[in-house]
Amino acid sequence: NFIGTLGYSIILPFLIILVIKFGGNELIYGTIGATYSFFQLIGAPILGRWSDKFGRKKILLLSQAGTFLAWVLFIIALRIPNTTLAHVNSSILGIFIVTIPLLVLFVARALDGITGGNVSVANAYLADVTTEEDRKSNFGKMAASGNLGFIIGPALAGVLGGTVLGEQLPVMVAMMISLIAIFVIAFLLSESNPCVLTKPVESCKVKKVFGQEHKECYEIAGSDRINFREALNLNHIPFILILYFMIFLAFNFFYVAFPVHAVESLKWSLLGLGIFFSVLGFIMVCVQGPVLSKISNKFSDSILTIAGSTLLAGSFFLFTSSNKVLIYLGVLLFSSGNGIMWPSFLSILSKVAGKKYQGAIQGYASSSGSLASIIGLITGGLIYGWVGVTTFWIPGILLLTIFVLSFKLVGIEQTYAAKIDD
Repeated sequence: NFIGTLGYSIILPFLIILVIKFGGNELIYGTIGATYSFFQLIGAPILGRWSDKFGRKKILLLSQAGTFLAWVLFIIALRIPNTTLAHVNSSILGIFIVTIPLLVLFVARALDGITGGNVSVANAYLADVTTEEDRKSNFGKMAASGNLGFIIGPALAGVLGGTVLGEQLPVMVAMMISLIAIFVIAFLLSESNPCVLTKPVESCKVKKVFGQEHKECYEIAGSDRINFREALNLNHIPFILILYFMIFLAFNFFYVAFPVHAVESLKWSLLGLGIFFSVLGFIMVCVQGPVLSKISNKFSDSILTIAGSTLLAGSFFLFTSSNKVLIYLGVLLFSSGNGIMWPSFLSILSKVAGKKYQGAIQGYASSSGSLASIIGLITGGLIYGWVGVTTFWIPGILLLTIFVLSFKLVGIEQTYAAKIDD
């Protein structure tokens, strides 16, 4: 999780700079991000079901291999000539140029997205090996490990991007980090679920390798197949997926609008944007690590989700300011709110999904987040081009709505606790 986040966050500060360099605008920046989410929407449920059937480790390995190949395409985009294919001048879409490097970036994000089930599968893996008592704490540690990568990545981007190699060096580092992740998964990660035979050995398809017979017919113990329509019939799953969608929608309005706002309106440098994201990640690590560990035994997941959504709503309204003090106060609220809300919400999701459908439900949740990302990234970029910093009011209002809806989680959590007691 740390390695994956580190690789992604290295290019986060200067992706908007690359898009502008290759001829794009706010809309193109958001659309490139949405390309990843669109293909993840397709791939995540499939990878989630495969992880239930074939094991988490194999699917994590497949996902990370796709990420590595996507970084290779990123390098190609940086090395090929910036050849113009078309000019666009629209009152709605804005002014931008379609170039070959931009198209390669789209392909790279599509490949990373279609194999991008690593987060949902990793969450399912954690749910497999976590006891009820440690569930919230372990999801907090999981989120903290990702945010630790979020601290180091943008800082590295600011330093490495200032060398003679420019943007190429950070991307090459991200590619190497992805390669390291492949080796970590392949050689250091054990399978989280045991395999059980679903037929007698005699009836299984076999292969003979050097005189030994190897069975290929197995499924993960305790897992079962479930399609999306069947998942919607499970108790509380539709409501949880709606909340998941709304949370991602709000976050992606922020993630597409703020880098554009920082570069175009605030005139921040690559280093300044890198420091911003590093500080944001550092506070989240502090909250999701020691802070969440201390308060998780005192407050329920639902209460922490409610409290976190309140802090997040306040942060988005502060981001409308051009005052750096208020912006960093918004960072404090954003990081603190996200730090306590997201692990707590994921803990509730894993409880409601249950062991039997864990991978599939995590995959459907990831897909709902991907759908929200597609909408948020494209419309966020488009709306920012129209109204500027006022765009941040939209995620603020969304989080206030989530705050109200999250009170229903109290009853859901109590229902789950009663079943455990029985």
